[in-house]
Amino acid sequence: MPSPALIECLQGDPAPDAPANRLLKACQVVESITEPLARRAAALRTYARTGSAVDALVIAAAEPGGTVLTSDPADLNALAAYADDVGVERV
Repeated sequence: MPSPALIECLQGDPAPDAPANRLLKACQVVESITEPLARRAAALRTYARTGSAVDALVIAAAEPGGTVLTSDPADLNALAAYADDVGVERV
């Protein structure tokens, strides 16, 4: 998971963040966003014609063969349709 995605899934309060923090223990947080990763995210966003920059970055970071867990799969599924073997699962 790219570190900017934490902004969308956390609130900065330990109590409401507890479920997300438990899930994050099973994730690899990518702290550095390389130029190729950013360019791939931009391409996915262009192909899908939807999704935020953070959503596109999450899908690009999951390539190839990753699974993205989300409570809102619509835009992520659209982006994943253009990705290399990325699944999206609703949680």
